Amino acid sequence: MFWWLILFTLGLLGLLLYKLHIVRHLEVLIPMGVCPSAKMALLRDNFTGLLCPWARPEVLTCTSWGAPIIWDGTFDPDVAQQQAVQQNLTIGLTVFAVGRYLEKYLAQFLDSAEQHFMVGQRVVYYVFTERPDAVPRVPLGPGRRLRVERVVRARRWQDVSMQRMRTLHEALGGRLGREAHFVFCMDVDQHFSSAFGPEALAESVAQLHAWHYRWPRLLLPFERDARSAAALALGDGDFYYHAAVFGGSVAALRKLTAHCAQALQRDRARGLEARWHDESHLNKFFWLHKPAKVLSPEFCWSADIGQRAEIRRPRLLWAPKEYALLRH
Repeated sequence: MFWWLILFTLGLLGLLLYKLHIVRHLEVLIPMGVCPSAKMALLRDNFTGLLCPWARPEVLTCTSWGAPIIWDGTFDPDVAQQQAVQQNLTIGLTVFAVGRYLEKYLAQFLDSAEQHFMVGQRVVYYVFTERPDAVPRVPLGPGRRLRVERVVRARRWQDVSMQRMRTLHEALGGRLGREAHFVFCMDVDQHFSSAFGPEALAESVAQLHAWHYRWPRLLLPFERDARSAAALALGDGDFYYHAAVFGGSVAALRKLTAHCAQALQRDRARGLEARWHDESHLNKFFWLHKPAKVLSPEFCWSADIGQRAEIRRPRLLWAPKEYALLRH
């Protein structure tokens, strides 16, 4: 039975790789795993207190190294809010809005963040763009500020993506790092749809990729070219993480962005480019340095996948991807 399941899974995901998306409805048959009872009792952190992983028995609620995977229902949002208020935190949120992405997505991203991101906390938004004068002036609540940083637009969209690690590293070593205690780095082509609160905070935070969270490790889209600094060998890797959302303390993010920026530069010097650009290097970093907290796909969901019983309350929703229009 075990081998039949493995063969079925490999066949199914092989079809998915060839874009037969109708088969995705069968993905729900792939087991996600179960958090051992001994680990469940130990799951807690500085923002949620004691977690309740047993409230979601249908999903994986912890990692093999003991980090919690945060799903709706596994934490008390009121406790998380109180913990953050007591620590008197300022939380940074960075976003890059370059080229046509600024007009297309930034206003909705900021408007929805004001409604749902770290409500009740001090927040500083950092918008990186080549056109500061075009940034929309969104009304901000008390204790929330917007800063705009000018960047030089790269010629290729791939370079825009890859250069953000170096830009973030520099910002974290400057004013952003002095202003914020914790920072989230997000893509602009998405919007908040419900509360994204302090339950997401930790020393280092990774986001499960909505399109890959049920896939077996062998088929996850890690970089496999051994020449690349992002390469992972077959059998390596824990989960596939999405670069649209990652976060942590200033010190932890300085370490992450330094690693990725240096690895990207090494690849460039060799004439290489990882398959998924900075996301490939992010995944390599989190394989070497395990995140302290993992966010479930509820925190960054794609409506194109369709409804899933385990996705109770999406926090961020992907915007429609219009690459042909926006990347030229």
